[in-house]
Amino acid sequence: MRYRSLRFDIWLCLLLSVLISFIPVKIAEQVIPQKYETYSEEHTVSDGDIGGVAGEEVFRAQSVEDLLAHDTFTIVSPGIEYRNRGAGYYNSYYLYSVTLPSGERVAAAINMDSVKTDGEYYSGNSTLPVGKIVYEDLTSSESFISQIEYKEPLTRKDFYIDMLGNGGKVSEEDYSENTITMIQVITVIIAFPILHALGARLGIFPYFWAPKNKQKSEWE
Repeated sequence: MRYRSLRFDIWLCLLLSVLISFIPVKIAEQVIPQKYETYSEEHTVSDGDIGGVAGEEVFRAQSVEDLLAHDTFTIVSPGIEYRNRGAGYYNSYYLYSVTLPSGERVAAAINMDSVKTDGEYYSGNSTLPVGKIVYEDLTSSESFISQIEYKEPLTRKDFYIDMLGNGGKVSEEDYSENTITMIQVITVIIAFPILHALGARLGIFPYFWAPKNKQKSEWE
């Protein structure tokens, strides 16, 4: 078996780039809490809006027929059954297979922050957020259908329910981690070629691509 290792100059430049990335990360760590507060406000849905908490005035749908007959509605699901019947990504949305009281199953994007449970978490009734129908051909994504229907087929595949609205915010920990990772990656991508080019110009590292005026003297 043949083993290959990166040249020393590449390892060194990568290491220096990673160390440099800690500078913008430290700056970002001071700003992220304020940025997350703004992000959180933008992704918090008011009660009664699509993706918001469903009050007593919101219609409780029992069947697909009920869904089609109302502009907005909610669904009452036993325990966490709405999270355990299958799910998958359709475009940029994570859709769950939700069983209606009638036994029919439909796909729904759910703002988990707006789910209200009466009684025990596993055995009580969960009132899902306010939703509306969005017509889409869900069968256009075979991978999605295979994921969400791994237990039972959906009753309708020509729409999904938007119970997300503007909601669906990530936790502050995930928001911070994603931002920091992005900053580190971008910094390394920018710093690495600059450091290596500088080292090559100083004669410390070999060139990746030698300038024309260096080719004869260094590569013959």
